[in-house]
Amino acid sequence: MALRKKMIVLVLLLLAAAACTIAGASKTKKSEKVCDKGWECKGSVYCCNQTISDFFQVYQFENLFSKRNTPIAHAVGFWDYQAFITASADYQPLGFGTTGGKQTQMQEVAAFLGHVGSKTSCKKHNRGYGVATGGPLAWGLCYNKELSPSQSYCDDTNVDYPCTPGVDYYGRGALPLYWNYNYGSIGDGIKADLLNHPENLEQNATIAFQAAIYRWMTPMKKKQPSAHDVFVGKWKPTKNDTLAKRLPGFGATMNVLYGDVICGQGYIDSMNNIVSHYQYYLDLMGVGRDISGDNLDCAEQAAFNPSYKPSLTSSSA
Repeated sequence: MALRKKMIVLVLLLLAAAACTIAGASKTKKSEKVCDKGWECKGSVYCCNQTISDFFQVYQFENLFSKRNTPIAHAVGFWDYQAFITASADYQPLGFGTTGGKQTQMQEVAAFLGHVGSKTSCKKHNRGYGVATGGPLAWGLCYNKELSPSQSYCDDTNVDYPCTPGVDYYGRGALPLYWNYNYGSIGDGIKADLLNHPENLEQNATIAFQAAIYRWMTPMKKKQPSAHDVFVGKWKPTKNDTLAKRLPGFGATMNVLYGDVICGQGYIDSMNNIVSHYQYYLDLMGVGRDISGDNLDCAEQAAFNPSYKPSLTSSSA
């Protein structure tokens, strides 16, 4: 009888332990909660972190792009902080500027805007401006479109996104888009009819930033990661990637966005310019360029997808 009682007690203890384990697992699962941080970030575990406007505010945006509204700029009054924040609202729940701790979050915003600043800079076309006017890195967001297109950038062989008659697909936006198929696919991604109305990228700053953030967050080609993933460490390189010197970091974001137009050509000016903008913005945001991260350049990286036909970056504004 005593043995039977001991067996009953043992079974009850085992059942209790199992119940505690299940409850603990349930509690752990529930700890992966979704959070809301106002309209900027809703219904995502990433919203439990700070949102972009918590650590990147109007005065910092103004510091980064201090010359964008000077009389010699070509998009005076177009770009502003609120357009950037509004555009990011769809992507912060997906991890844009909300992945990891505050330092990683600030690094990603600086990295994204570093690309934007480099690609829209007046300095790119006006090398004579001296240090007295703010230096070569103070002229980001000077443009919102290519001023003197050399062609219409219509690939009439593309059946998925055929060119709209009378429409040109030259560079427009924060990360300038080129070619009808890029306007079409990214327009689908942000739910805007850019194929028929590419001018939206030069008329609406929020849409211009949305297209650029979508391009940052989304793999643009098959079997290729997004710029976001290679920067925040979500992407794990394969053996072939390692042999091709493709490793996580800012350098790989250039590989994703521009391929062999920028990467695998040594320390060329166009690559160095993008890196310089990123580091300059880190300084202005108070992070410091000494925390630029590993694998900063792509000088020796083989392209993820070698360019065999016109691409997003075959020309630039």
